[in-house]
Amino acid sequence: MFARTLALLSLCLIAAPGLAENIKESYSFAVLGEPKYAINFTHFDYVNPAAPKGGNITLSAIGTFDNFNRYALRGNPGVRTESLYDSLFATSDDEPGSYYPLVGEMARYPGNFAWAEIEINPQARFHDGTPIKASDVAFTFNKFMTEGVPQFRLVYKGATVKAIAPLTVRIELAQPSKERMLGLFSLPVFPEKFWKDHKLSDPLSAPPPASGPYKITAWRMGQYITYSRVKDYWAANLPINRGRWNFDSIRYDYYLDDNVAFEAFKAGAFDYRSEVSAKNWATRYIGKNFANHFIVKEERPNDAAQDARWLAFNIQRPIFEDRKVREAIGLAFDFEWMNKALFYGAYSRANSYFQNTEYAARDFPNADELTLLAPMKKDLPPEVFTTVYNPPKTNGNGFDRANLLKALSMLKETGWELKDQKLINVKTGKPFTFELLIPSTGNTQWVLPFQHNLQRLGITMDIRQVDNSQLTNRLRSRDYDMMPTVYSAMPYPSADVQISWASEYVDSTYNAPGVKSPVVDKLINQIVANQGDKQKLLPLGRALDRVLTWNNYMIPMWYMASDRFAWWNKFSKPAIHPLYTTGFDTWWYDVNKAAQLPENRR
Repeated sequence: MFARTLALLSLCLIAAPGLAENIKESYSFAVLGEPKYAINFTHFDYVNPAAPKGGNITLSAIGTFDNFNRYALRGNPGVRTESLYDSLFATSDDEPGSYYPLVGEMARYPGNFAWAEIEINPQARFHDGTPIKASDVAFTFNKFMTEGVPQFRLVYKGATVKAIAPLTVRIELAQPSKERMLGLFSLPVFPEKFWKDHKLSDPLSAPPPASGPYKITAWRMGQYITYSRVKDYWAANLPINRGRWNFDSIRYDYYLDDNVAFEAFKAGAFDYRSEVSAKNWATRYIGKNFANHFIVKEERPNDAAQDARWLAFNIQRPIFEDRKVREAIGLAFDFEWMNKALFYGAYSRANSYFQNTEYAARDFPNADELTLLAPMKKDLPPEVFTTVYNPPKTNGNGFDRANLLKALSMLKETGWELKDQKLINVKTGKPFTFELLIPSTGNTQWVLPFQHNLQRLGITMDIRQVDNSQLTNRLRSRDYDMMPTVYSAMPYPSADVQISWASEYVDSTYNAPGVKSPVVDKLINQIVANQGDKQKLLPLGRALDRVLTWNNYMIPMWYMASDRFAWWNKFSKPAIHPLYTTGFDTWWYDVNKAAQLPENRR
């Protein structure tokens, strides 16, 4: 990090007699280590700084939308609405946890990050031309604290954000924390003059005034949204933006069904598709437009931390309170057969909450981990200390007798017995029945095989498909027994683990299983306290991984070890692609390639 100690005594606080607090000044920041890019960098490595601007692109979105406020507590926000506002600092896509100037130019701070004073770029503007001021930053923070989601208020309880000059904002945390401070550096900045008359928790029926590289210029609720590039965007030539945001317009057309969307793509209704269905990729990307290279396919291995799909138990429901019951249910999920028969071997089985990182617990616990875990041994599954977690495996033939027998034995140990092909609770006499809540769109091929295996155990799993709005509402109110969820990739154990797993955040929809565990809380508190210290985070992350996986809060499903894309051949992209995203925001419209396509597809 390119910081220097300031010898400005007027900015120093007296920490002890004869000692002054060192105040640092920096333009870039990193949670772990140092930022990759120097203070004088001109652009990210993965962009083409000379990429031409122009052209239009049409994309797809699945489902529907009914509002333009990403932060509303009800309704479905429109696609891409999270990018309407510029933030104080922006991240790069080829390193984890680094921040570079955007609305904020630089920051002064003490070594423990108890506070920071951020200078606002005097050129920063909202789309209507009014300047972005420190008062807008302070207003935004207070808006989130009073009207935002509960987890934000918990993380930043006791923090204050004040405008101490027209272009200087001061942040003070209740407890020093580098990561929490940097989290506020990525805070979007709202225009106070608009949002003071609107509740953050309420949906918006029209786009709000914004400040990012694109603004919404056309829409039909639930059907499409068009974003147009802001030609006089104030930040277009900042190093973080050179070579990015190249299309004049980006239109998103909504489809209620992904199969319909796929056929529309092949017919040329939209231009680019990211494929998540292995079967589609293996069998349906064929035809004359592929043969004559009008549509280009690309499969790219991805070794970075990966989002993974899991099946979340609602452990607050009595039927799933017992860890052994949850483990037994997991034994009925035959991934090997599904992957072979349904997905053409395209998926890898998830086995960690830090998938594809060094923080995944892929070996026996070492001395540092045992030091953390031993005091909590009586409250932990014994396997945490003796066994490396791996999901149950089968031979993939679809007749998994061994795992099902093991599952039945475990269920008998927990008070269930098989009577007339129904699993019955010995104490209550009630059958083992639960509901799987799934979206009405997307790939659900795996559901029936899973249901069939549970039937062989005498368990009835009812399937309930709902639309996106109902799914969102039931998720928020935790009105489900089991549902699939995507666990977002974490390249390192950040403080965000508390939002996903800590007891005080149990009402957060990120805590899909509803975990309230003193052991988990203790490890998370240490992770939060040791942000920035990789030597301590490594055993903490692995210890937490062991505790979470062996408690069987969720059934691991799969992740994609490769990214798969297809697009109509009228775009070009940089030679280097970023590690952590697809890099789509660096592509550009190529007039020479477009000239080779049929006239109606250019």
